[in-house]
Amino acid sequence: MILLKKRIGLLYVLLFSFLAIACSKKVIPSQANNNIASYNTELPMNTINYLALGDSYTIGTSVAPESNYPTQLASELSKNLNASVNHKIIATAGWRTDELLNALDKNTLDSSYDLVTLLIGVNNQYQGLAFSKYEKEFTELFERSLKLANNNKNRLVIISIPDWGFTPFGQGFDRDKISKEIDQYNSFAEQIAIKNGVSFIDITDITRRGLEEKELVASDDLHPSKVAYKKFVDRLLPIIISQLKN
Repeated sequence: MILLKKRIGLLYVLLFSFLAIACSKKVIPSQANNNIASYNTELPMNTINYLALGDSYTIGTSVAPESNYPTQLASELSKNLNASVNHKIIATAGWRTDELLNALDKNTLDSSYDLVTLLIGVNNQYQGLAFSKYEKEFTELFERSLKLANNNKNRLVIISIPDWGFTPFGQGFDRDKISKEIDQYNSFAEQIAIKNGVSFIDITDITRRGLEEKELVASDDLHPSKVAYKKFVDRLLPIIISQLKN
């Protein structure tokens, strides 16, 4: 009998110990919610793949790599959309429309970019090439760019050509002639964009302040400066953000 009572007593001790341990591990609802919230903040960010096509105005001749407009734009998109932005630049100083087309032929690119920007043509104008050459080749570049954006019109943006006549370097040339021809090139690009329902963003007026606002021109007295590219981005950003959200 005494042995039986001891065993019963031992069972009670073990039972109460088990209940105490179980209660100590119970998750309080408020703590559970906090844990979920903490986990959600660690979820991976969205990724935006951005392709910038162009020439010296895109690669950013005479400014640091982080100062060209595609890199500044990628940084601003990352901050404003809480996303990781991978940007690729296919551009070289001096490229004409035909040279950009050749570069696209040599690069293996996916047709699934979330954003594609195209700014090209100044070297056609500078070298005095036939305007009909630009019309043909820009149209082809537009079609190639749209395809790279997965044929999504909200993912392609055409950017106007800056006016190099309003730089110290440009003072040795006929500025009125330069501006007239730049306007002709930009007008054609805008027509193609509008006809196809694609955004055309005009930044030419910013560069036409280059003689009055010297900080807009890089140290080579020809290309846009970091400050000018920042102004490009300020104009591009709200439009591109709106389109990426659609």
